[in-house]
Formats: sequence, C-alpha cells, structure tokens
Amino acid sequence: MGQDAASRHVPVMRDRCVELMAPALQHEGAVAIDGTLGMGGHTEALLERCPRARVVGIDRDEQAIALASERLARFGDRFLAHHATYDDMSGALAAAGADAADAILLDLGVSSLQIDEADRGFSYAQDAPLDMRMDRSEPRTAADLLRDEDERELTRILRVYGEERFAPRIARAIVRRRETAPLTRSTELAELVLEAMPAAARHAPGGHPAKRTFQALRIAVNRELEVLERAVPAAVESVGVGGRVVIMSYHSLEDRLVKRAFAAGSEVDAPPGLPVVPDEAQPYLRLLTRGAEKASELEAQENPRSKPVRLRAVERLRPTPPSRLRRSA
Repeated sequence: MGQDAASRHVPVMRDRCVELMAPALQHEGAVAIDGTLGMGGHTEALLERCPRARVVGIDRDEQAIALASERLARFGDRFLAHHATYDDMSGALAAAGADAADAILLDLGVSSLQIDEADRGFSYAQDAPLDMRMDRSEPRTAADLLRDEDERELTRILRVYGEERFAPRIARAIVRRRETAPLTRSTELAELVLEAMPAAARHAPGGHPAKRTFQALRIAVNRELEVLERAVPAAVESVGVGGRVVIMSYHSLEDRLVKRAFAAGSEVDAPPGLPVVPDEAQPYLRLLTRGAEKASELEAQENPRSKPVRLRAVERLRPTPPSRLRRSA
C-alpha cells in the first residue's frame, strides 16, 4: 500500500518546499508539521533530506493517514500522524512533545487521493455520489447541502467560493431540479450546470464549466476557508524564531488570505516618517518568496494539478509583539 501511495501521488513543488524548509530543520530534535499530509509525498521528502528532523503529519482523512503511515513506516518514530483539521497546530505540537515547530507546510486544496477515488464525489469527470467530505466522519455531504440550502445561500456559496459569475442561474436550476428529484450524483450536477449556463459559456476556455461549482461545494462542505482563516495565524504562531512557514494555495480566495497574513507580519506597523520605529512596530516575519511562486513550466506539463499553485513562504524573525497578536486574534 505504501508503494501505491507513492505511485498515485506527485507532490506539488516538492523540491522547492524542501529547499525553503530545510535550513530550519538541520539541528538535532528539529520538528516539522505537514499540516496537509495527504499521501505523504512532502513528508517523505523532508524525512529523507533532513535526517535530524521529525515530522508530524496532520490530516482529517483517515484513509489518507493510513496510506501515508504505511508509506512512511520505514522512518520509525521520526514520523507521527495526527488526525485533525490542519489548524490544530497545538495538537500536532503536543503529539511531538514540542513547544514550537521549526517548519510548517500547508498544501491546500483537495488531495490526489480524494480526486482519484471515484466514490468520494470530488470530480465532475467521474460519476459518484455527491459526498465531497474530506473527513467522512462529518455528517453533512454535498448532496445534503444541495438539498437543504435555499436559493440565496446557494448563490452566495457559488459566487463567493467558486467565483462563478453564473451563480444565480445555477442556484435557480438546482432549486427547480430538487422539486422533482434530489441531486445525488456528480454527473447529474455537472450536466445541470452545463444546461444552466448560456450557450456561449459552455465552450469557454478554462476547463469544464462545472469546475467552479464543484470547487465551491467542496469548500463549503469542508468549511475550508474557515479552517484556513484559523490555520494561517496558528501556523505563524507555532513556529519559533528562525522557523519557516510554507503555504501553497490553489485559488485566489486562499491566496489572498495567506498574502494578507504574511504581509501583516512582514511590514513595519507604524506611521511613515517616524524618526525611530518602536520595537513593537518592527516586522516579525521575513518574506522568503517574491510574491507568489508558481510551478515551473516543466512541472505544470508533467503534473497538471500544479498549474494553479501559488507558493508563499516566511521566516519568523522574532516573537509577535503582544499588541499585534491581539489585533490578529
């Protein structure tokens, strides 16, 4: 099964992630947190290239934890799994018996495991029940959401989380459809979205027209942006001085949250023109990337799932001043 995990999953920007994290993981007892373990590709690379480090892998998907744990069994107690959402940095640190991490990685979005498992319902390209739960112990599926939410809320979900300009038309079509029969299959939803759109939009470039609707439902079902809003400050506050945080986003909503949080800590927090900048106004983060980095053209060709990625990274320079910590809480 470990071999299966390795063959099914190509970690996005793996070498760049390791390059950014490795300088903080060279000392004995170093601890990294892979907040989005998936099938363990990034964790495997960290454990191989940073032999003094341990890695705690967080995932809300128990199937992913089982696959990754088998893949990483050869590293013994240098790998620990933690079943939780990726904002649970304190739980991961407790599992490692550490006060702070030296490096944290978040690879956001849906994993290869979830896309490729037909019965998970994440993909518009495969017929499956409309599930979309990353943690199958959660009670609410995408089918439940489509059945229960009113037209206004469905429009909001599609517009905000999917950035779908035809959200009202699609929401109206969903409500009309469920008057006769509930939407329960991924192909049913994909066909409905296609029919709800204007003819000219059905063949527009950028992939299948249902892509944005499926993204929106996945984000809503798993409360992804709520988790991310907690996870980014939690990651920043969970690394010690000299520690590094690397985050890969796959759509603009995620990237804006990450950019804003990193900018807040890397800029001087004082009016311009002050003769002396007070200590509490000094930056406590240093940007390690110029803007958001993308996958190389070669990687994008070999691994299409890397095309939309935006990678940002920071290093902690000093503890967060209490006044700025209160403001970000």
